[in-house]
Amino acid sequence: MEQNSTVTNAYTALYSDGKFEKITLSEMVNRGGAAGKIFLVKEHPTLVAKIFHNKNKSATNRQKLEAMLLNPPNFPPAIKDGIEYVQIAWPVAILDDENGFCVGYLMPLIKMDEAVSLDHLMQKAIRKKLGLTEKYSYRVFAAYNVASMVAALHSVGHYIVDLKPSNVSVYKDNMMVAMVDCDGFSIRGEKGNRYPAEFVSEEYIYPEGMDLSCDEMGEEQDKFALAVMIFKLLNNGIHPFSGTPRKDVEMLTIQNRIEQYHYAYGLWPDTYQAPHPYSIHEYFDKATLEMFERAFTKGGNRPTAEEWKEHLKKLVHNLKPCKKNPNHSYFTAKGCGLCAAEERFQGTISDIRKQRQTPAMLRGMEISSISVENLNRNKAEKHNEELKIKRISVACITLFLLFFGALFKILEPVADALHDMGLGLQAIIITVVMLAINQIMRKYAPISPILQNRAVTQMLQVYAFICILIAMVFLNEIPQGLLMPVL
Repeated sequence: MEQNSTVTNAYTALYSDGKFEKITLSEMVNRGGAAGKIFLVKEHPTLVAKIFHNKNKSATNRQKLEAMLLNPPNFPPAIKDGIEYVQIAWPVAILDDENGFCVGYLMPLIKMDEAVSLDHLMQKAIRKKLGLTEKYSYRVFAAYNVASMVAALHSVGHYIVDLKPSNVSVYKDNMMVAMVDCDGFSIRGEKGNRYPAEFVSEEYIYPEGMDLSCDEMGEEQDKFALAVMIFKLLNNGIHPFSGTPRKDVEMLTIQNRIEQYHYAYGLWPDTYQAPHPYSIHEYFDKATLEMFERAFTKGGNRPTAEEWKEHLKKLVHNLKPCKKNPNHSYFTAKGCGLCAAEERFQGTISDIRKQRQTPAMLRGMEISSISVENLNRNKAEKHNEELKIKRISVACITLFLLFFGALFKILEPVADALHDMGLGLQAIIITVVMLAINQIMRKYAPISPILQNRAVTQMLQVYAFICILIAMVFLNEIPQGLLMPVL
């Protein structure tokens, strides 16, 4: 039966130390997910009750909850400025109904109105919309807190499996973790038995686990998903397996890229994709890059949650404040990657604005100027221009023919000088002149329709050569018998 704001159902709370008490549900505060609804508890203002949808799994649920009660992670509430922040909603008691069926559990109240999903922290537009801080150091600290939570769970043999940003929340003011729905984790029981997780999400499944079911996944899945989340927190929300695909490649989903190890931010370029244009991974310190390399490349020994915890702790304490922007921080002497990314982004915006201001062209014409009247006018102008060029070409060819036809007359005044040069030097001059004629015709052929006809240009060059040859024969007074047989 669905509960509502007036329901006061009574249940028995069974604690791990053997104590039990009657509790009464108050108003429903959350419909919850696939597992159950969340209610306030009249007797305990700091606790809430999760009531499962499905009572048919009573026995299995009881065993898993008992294992959780007996083996909790060592992750106590955080205290800041005298305020206590519950960071994990771990079961504190099992709830039985009047028939002895396990129907849910009690857990600490996390004020979710004071927290935000971790994925909201990764995108600047969403941070601005929700009024979240822009300080980069807060995102690094959030990564540290998530790694600390995962490390605490792993230390007692529990795994999250469905680890992703939307399943982890942080308090808006201090970036402390706020994790709920712990009954969905993979829980280690007594004598080595395990109560598996039921869900896992694409884009966070480790490559070797593609063909595995949830009950077969464990620490390697958490190590991979944690590394993805840390990468996104440090790199402006960019997924380590997203990027700019190279030309002429098949488009792959993020999970396909994970499966094929297409990590674009490693020591070697990826064959499928280049890094995202606004990535700041090049500004990470060497140790961070090496840990990501281990996490995302084939055959790498993925860092444990404890390793990430210790590494991020060092990063938090060694962040350097940016002088240009008080919200920015950076890691090494390379400088502020956030400033560099913003400069690239502003450059892209500037290019887009220039493109918008540049008239769109089609075959050399502004699209906005294309109309029937403009097309007709342009056509007429082009026709007149072509006619003008044709007339000039005909005039030039006519002058060319007349000039070489009268060449022997033109050269008569310098006949003696030519004769003194000798035939060898004259032959060189003729060769240079013919090469010059050839180059001139090739240069002006593109703009003259007549000269674009190769037969015309060849005919003109042959004509010029014959005219020059005849002129040289007469000017040099070569005997007639050398040119034609004696009759």
